[in-house]
Amino acid sequence: MIFTETALKDVFLIDPEPVRDERGMFARTWCQREFEAHGISTRWVQSSVSVNRQKGTMRGLHYQSAPNEEVKLVRCTAGAIYDVIVDLRPASPTYCQHVGITLSADNRRAVYIPKCCAHGFLTLEHNSEVSYHISEFHVPASARGFRWDDSAFKIKWPEPILVMSEKDRTWPAFFRDGALPL
Repeated sequence: MIFTETALKDVFLIDPEPVRDERGMFARTWCQREFEAHGISTRWVQSSVSVNRQKGTMRGLHYQSAPNEEVKLVRCTAGAIYDVIVDLRPASPTYCQHVGITLSADNRRAVYIPKCCAHGFLTLEHNSEVSYHISEFHVPASARGFRWDDSAFKIKWPEPILVMSEKDRTWPAFFRDGALPL
């Protein structure tokens, strides 16, 4: 695997190194030793999948508050998504910055998202499927989010947003009256 740090501190793009032959290809997508060699958390307690029927489906921007912050490893296994990570770590040199990455079944890339980062994506194709490995169990009382169009982050989504849950549509702005959300 090839680990490339993005513009956000500790957020890695992970490319598989395929071995090809007459049968097709084989590639490792996770290896505890390789992740640990890059100082990356490798404890996964939950895996989830998101199936999105329509191009233009928005999910996010989500995170879990303390003490239930999550590390995620996200991969698009069918279709394509524009994946966005926002750094919410006040002590980070990239605090309140974001990065957007195209993940697709064709490029087989994954993105490693550390604790205290928000995550969301927009589907770029119909029938896009997203697979997540997650370091903590989901705790509904710790679920948080903020608007996809929050002026604090100025995220440029590459396609129109056509489908979104009511919950995602009504998240508040990240900064409220100059303060961080609870």
